[in-house]
Amino acid sequence: MTSTTTRDPVQRHVVRVLVTSQMLGGVGLSAGVAVGALIAEEVSGSARWAGLGGTFQILGSALVAIPVVRLMAARGRRPGLALGYLVAAVGAVGIIAAAAIGSFALLLVASLLFGGATTANGQARYAATDLADPDHRARDLGVVVWATTVGSVLGPNLVTPGEPVARALGLPTLAGPYVFSVVGLLLALGLLMWRLRPDPLLEARRRHVAGGGAALAAQGSMVRGLRVVSRIPDARLGLVTLVLGHVTMVSVMVMTPLHMAHGHAELDVIGFVISMHVLGMFAFSPLTGMAVDRFGGRAVALVGSLVLSSATVLASVSPEGHSSTLLAGLFLLGLGWSCTLVAGSALLTTAVPAEERPAAQGASDLVMALVAGAGGALAGVVVEVSGYRALALGALAVAVTVGLAAALARPRTRAAA
Repeated sequence: MTSTTTRDPVQRHVVRVLVTSQMLGGVGLSAGVAVGALIAEEVSGSARWAGLGGTFQILGSALVAIPVVRLMAARGRRPGLALGYLVAAVGAVGIIAAAAIGSFALLLVASLLFGGATTANGQARYAATDLADPDHRARDLGVVVWATTVGSVLGPNLVTPGEPVARALGLPTLAGPYVFSVVGLLLALGLLMWRLRPDPLLEARRRHVAGGGAALAAQGSMVRGLRVVSRIPDARLGLVTLVLGHVTMVSVMVMTPLHMAHGHAELDVIGFVISMHVLGMFAFSPLTGMAVDRFGGRAVALVGSLVLSSATVLASVSPEGHSSTLLAGLFLLGLGWSCTLVAGSALLTTAVPAEERPAAQGASDLVMALVAGAGGALAGVVVEVSGYRALALGALAVAVTVGLAAALARPRTRAAA
């Protein structure tokens, strides 16, 4: 797929490596998604705290993003992405240990570190834009997001084979999928260090200077990145689209396994539903990227709002356990998120000057993670107090806000130079 969508041979190589690393990282990140809330409930002893494991993972992605972005700005994409995967692998080992000894405190700390996988997977999409043709920037971004489909759909379905692995290692059953996480993350790290050469960010800077431009100063400050985004209308819309679309998806997704388990759904059924959700998140992102290139990020953000709204309505009427309504709702939840992620990322990247992009991109992912972390924490409380239906209806209000922001924004198509 990548060979036919990218003309520059260096960019083609970069996208190919990123595609493969995303597949491996997707396995590493998603292998434990289907059981994360269940481990948190089992270790903590209460459904009220079941969302905290996912919440700390999201918060961890925000914290890990700070050193990752600084490292990328100074030394390129390769060492920054590798750092994210390394921290996540350590976190996966910590989650296994926490499940084995029953320590909720260790589980939360390890979940923070595991968030590095989210950071690395997220920043990889921006690495695909460094050398991309501006007219096909969203397409290349979408191709790399698409690559996560393979690993992320496979990951939740490793719940069942994870059981014999856990028994063989003398671990609790729910810890088994995280063994696959460790393997996938380390393989992604090794591939990036070996094959991501030339580094796309450093190569883009070299070409800029060779073309007669001034040397681009490395900007890795998150605060500076947020200031830059706040001054540019399209970048602001991109950030709003990213943040609100992400919190809508996370708040519903993180509590869905628990909603199903309370209705006595089997682990393999829960894994299948999460796989279909992940399929919606990633499988159609190249088409989403082409739509952004063709019709603009604002239009695709509006579509994403409509799809997310439909998804939350379906989730709100689904009974506990497994149902076709919930399956459809979770698939659409992923598809709507894909629209907001690709549209928001493209809007922000195109609008921000090249020398400011690493900081602005990192800052946007940090804000995404912080807001989604708060949403994930609140989700557990809402489900405990008012139920899954109330949570889905609250997410509906957020999804509608995405559409309002896109509809009311003044359309601007070109970035700062």
